Order: sequence, then C-alpha cells, then structure tokens
Amino acid sequence: MEIPALLAWVLVISGFWSLAVWPQFLRRVTRDPRARDDAGKATKFLTVHIVLVAVSMVLGAATAGIGIAALIG
Repeated sequence: MEIPALLAWVLVISGFWSLAVWPQFLRRVTRDPRARDDAGKATKFLTVHIVLVAVSMVLGAATAGIGIAALIG
C-alpha cells in the first residue's frame, strides 16, 4: 500500500473512531448527576460536554470525509 493511501485510511479510521466513541461518552455524561440541577435543568457541566461532543463529531466526520475523498482521488 502506498503511503498516501495508508494516510488516507488513517484519516478514515480516525474519523469513524470519533463518530463511534463520542456518542457513548455523551450517553454517560447525560446520566451523570452533575448534568441536571434539582429542577431538572441542564447544568454548565452538561452544556460544556454537549458542545465538546458536537465539535468532536463534526471534526470526526470531516476527518473521515477527507480520508474518503483522498481514497477516491
């Protein structure tokens, strides 16, 4: 396998890894007692983690997309 193809596969795998791992993390965060206050409203803890997961998922999708584009040519 040529180096550019290998690097493209690294991007694809890395992107899909992010897309697989971050939703599981968010699921755990939403179950955390710090995620909601006594009234059931979202706390800063939850808000920060939702933003973190959203940005990471967008970057993961972009990374996978770049890798796929590189493989296609």
